[in-house]
Amino acid sequence: MRPDGVAACAALVERGDPDRFRAAMAAPVPARAILFPLYAFNIEVSRAPWVTEETMIAEMRLQFWRDVAEEIAQGAAPRAHEVAAPLSEAVRPEDAPLLDRLVAARRWDIYRDAFEDAAHFEDYLDATGANLAWVAARALGAGPGAEQAVRDHAWAAALANFLRAVPELERRGRVPLVDGRPEAVRDLAQRGLERLAAARARRRAVPKAAAPALYAGWQADPILRQAVAEPTRVAEGRLGMGEAASRFRLARVALTGRW
Repeated sequence: MRPDGVAACAALVERGDPDRFRAAMAAPVPARAILFPLYAFNIEVSRAPWVTEETMIAEMRLQFWRDVAEEIAQGAAPRAHEVAAPLSEAVRPEDAPLLDRLVAARRWDIYRDAFEDAAHFEDYLDATGANLAWVAARALGAGPGAEQAVRDHAWAAALANFLRAVPELERRGRVPLVDGRPEAVRDLAQRGLERLAAARARRRAVPKAAAPALYAGWQADPILRQAVAEPTRVAEGRLGMGEAASRFRLARVALTGRW
């Protein structure tokens, strides 16, 4: 993979997703060549529905990335694009359907419709958060036995990130939660903690080389615990860690590998 391609992706991630940038920088250098293109792809996809008020244009932007995924699946030559080209080198053709599902799930972000039900919401988190982490883990050497642990951990991390985004989503006219009552929010966050616990119980199934795929979820546990203890923090936008505590937690994850 061309170093300049990875560097361009890293710069995009640094600007657009500082938390994932820090997580990738905590990973060994070889892993960054996988993580930065994937995280840059995720930024391009996740922001596509928000850069325009025209739904057709937003759909076209997402379709571009579905086309990129299809080209990767077919083993076609990569497009001359600062993210598409490095992405095609970072992932395998068999992983392209997972990326396509990630892009398709982001269509929810375009419109103002609420999630149909709890299953729809959970599938959204699985498609966006868990698919991204599982593609990264596979590219870093994880086998089929690691999938459930990776998905459980990444789903919980996606939930934590989503809960932090609730106030902004509401400000933009979306209906982010199927049930926004404090007791329902508490139950949802508790579900995330349970999936984190399930992932950690299977930690040995995830090879050490693939662990950096999960570093991006380093803040999930404390954020979900905040939501369980005081669910009104979600609507008030008061979820998150202090800078010092956040840095310490990421450093501990990177040093010990105990995500």
